[in-house]
Amino acid sequence: MGRRNKNRQRPQQNRDGRPEAKRSRDDAGWGAGYSEIIKENKLFEHYYKELKIVPEGEFEEFMGAMREPLPATIRITGYKSHAKEILHTLKEKYFKDVQDLEVDGQKIEAPQPLSWYPDELAWHTNLSRKILRKSPLLEKFHQFLVSETESGNISRQEAVSMIPPLLLKIEPQHKILDMCAAPGSKTAQLIEMLHSDMDMPFPEGFVIANDVDNKRCYLLVHQAKRLNSPCIMVVNHDASSIPRLHFNQDGNKEVLFYDRILCDVPCSGDGTMRKNIDVWKKWTTSNSLQLHGLQIRIAVRGVEQLAVGGRMVYSTCSLNPIEDEAVIAALLEKSEGALELADASADLPGLKYMPGITSWKVMTKEGQWYSDWSEVPQSRHTQIRPTMFPPTDPEKLANMKLERCMRILPHHQNTGGFFVAVLVKKAPMPWNRRFPKLRNKDVSSSSEATPAEELQMGESPAVVLPADGSSADAPVEAVEGETPAEGNPSVPDTPAPSEVKKDNVCGPPPPKKMKLFGFKEDPFVFLTENDPIFVPIQAFYDLSPDFPKLNVLTRTHEGKKRHLYMVSKELRNVLLNNSERMKVINTGVKVWSRNTDGEQFGCAFRLAQEGIYTLCPYIRARIINISVEDVKVLLTQENPFLSKLGDDAHNQAKKLEMGSIVLRYLPDPKDLNAPQCPIDLCGWRGKTSIRAFVPRNERLHYLRMVGVEVFRDKQGKRNDCSTEAQKGSTEDAEGLSQETDLLEQEDYTLVQEQLVV
Repeated sequence: MGRRNKNRQRPQQNRDGRPEAKRSRDDAGWGAGYSEIIKENKLFEHYYKELKIVPEGEFEEFMGAMREPLPATIRITGYKSHAKEILHTLKEKYFKDVQDLEVDGQKIEAPQPLSWYPDELAWHTNLSRKILRKSPLLEKFHQFLVSETESGNISRQEAVSMIPPLLLKIEPQHKILDMCAAPGSKTAQLIEMLHSDMDMPFPEGFVIANDVDNKRCYLLVHQAKRLNSPCIMVVNHDASSIPRLHFNQDGNKEVLFYDRILCDVPCSGDGTMRKNIDVWKKWTTSNSLQLHGLQIRIAVRGVEQLAVGGRMVYSTCSLNPIEDEAVIAALLEKSEGALELADASADLPGLKYMPGITSWKVMTKEGQWYSDWSEVPQSRHTQIRPTMFPPTDPEKLANMKLERCMRILPHHQNTGGFFVAVLVKKAPMPWNRRFPKLRNKDVSSSSEATPAEELQMGESPAVVLPADGSSADAPVEAVEGETPAEGNPSVPDTPAPSEVKKDNVCGPPPPKKMKLFGFKEDPFVFLTENDPIFVPIQAFYDLSPDFPKLNVLTRTHEGKKRHLYMVSKELRNVLLNNSERMKVINTGVKVWSRNTDGEQFGCAFRLAQEGIYTLCPYIRARIINISVEDVKVLLTQENPFLSKLGDDAHNQAKKLEMGSIVLRYLPDPKDLNAPQCPIDLCGWRGKTSIRAFVPRNERLHYLRMVGVEVFRDKQGKRNDCSTEAQKGSTEDAEGLSQETDLLEQEDYTLVQEQLVV
């Protein structure tokens, strides 16, 4: 008898102990695997009925919508000028096919644009995975969505999640901080808006995307990398104490204040019940009570780093006023007029929402209600805080204008639940104005050290506690110029050693040094002005004199540099001035990759498709202008002979030596059937053949743009239309090393793809 496999999984059992029947893969639609969860929570219903956040007479409709599956929503990215082409393909090709389609006798509801999203760039559909499997037309649509998502041209994102970036009103010169960024769908929107002008390869602004979870930071990197921007940096810090950064301006070290901040804080998530079905059984009021303090600390840290005149959007996917209006009210009260709620009602015409409420109560998980802090017994003071209640002063409450907050209810536009508030900073925060500046004589460390840096070095910063004794609720900061304290803003700062010993009063324990968790990242090393590695690159591609070569970086101090990356001028400034105070996970876009055999052709680095749109404005040599037919040949045939190109492209190619090239398509305004946006592809000019070096999903994207539909049939068959080209051009892209070929093989072949012209 064979030995029993200990790793073999036992069949799952139902609650009565019987084995559970296996589910079909077709059941893996909305809510698959959650059939045993009953979408009922009496405490939830009782709580929101009592708070009256839903208009009278609509509560049953509200609960009915919460129990319905959430429609899938997609957003066409506005980063590339290809957005209009993708929208045209969706509307004319896929959406028209769906309109009159029936599956199992049921008419399919065609996708609809979100009425409030600009330029019809966001759509929602009720198509489930089960329905997608039953129709070949829908299967093609699904493959299109998957492929375009991987290449960064479409983002699958919940509708309400798209709102905060739109309300930030991003411009190309803005310095932006995304405080709690993972998984990164909102970050991607911010990057797109920064690059709204495609004629500007290096916008003056940038996005710093932060998350406290090291592993989620890498998910964030994956999302951001799809957009191939040189203006994004991913960092790993606790948002409530994210360090103050410096930058060099006109030879002086200045404090970095952000023009725009997205503060999408951790929340209880009861607005996500339509997609996160676990929330139904796990929901309790104690979740919001536990998160309230953290949300205030993160929001306070955000407005501290916001520039005067800047705009911060605070958002949650919770409907609970303890996490929403209560946080905003506490923030406004602490600001003493430095902040005001902006009226964003006209910014997204077509969006239905409820105004913020001005009266609410607090309930414990046992069901006990409190209308005011004075009613809370002493034993509850650690769980329930004064900031959880609305202000008691009617005049102060009216001046806050909490009705300018926006609460999106699921039944109004078939979305998830969401809360958003737009804050504008009118003046420095009061704790920046209240205390005198720290001079060199006031601190024991260097004059540039902020209180947070001193905390990290294990020293106590010298700060002055407020006279009103409100340190437990109001952040206290000793400032140098406009630099706020770096510590946890919602707890009192550590007093100076002299204050600790005064009158034998026992002070708090000394702070600990900051610890960095997660993977150790490779260094970011910028090329120097006279770096010898750059000389052959400059000559081979004839880079223009204004090429910012000081913005080129590598990830190694020693050994051969395998890849070269680029960042914008402002991000370089931030990196160079803050390497010791922040943990950078990733930044920059790859622009060149080492090719071990390329040196014999004049340059050891070939162009990388990821950075081609960043580099192209500076490249003045090794460019071949191609037609639509050339694009089809290059992307459907693996190694076509030079003679396969059109006469014009063929003549240009013959004049070039072997090596890396740019294949550029420029639109013809007279040919409206051809793509009306430029296309740049990386390629390699071999001895007798030419090759496009484009990752698989981008290859499929460009093929669709020129009218070639690419999809995988159910048998995985492939229309081998490139056999002839492959026979005669086995030299492929001569000069490419075997190592490079093997690394790139998976990305550049169309294995199991069917090409239909």
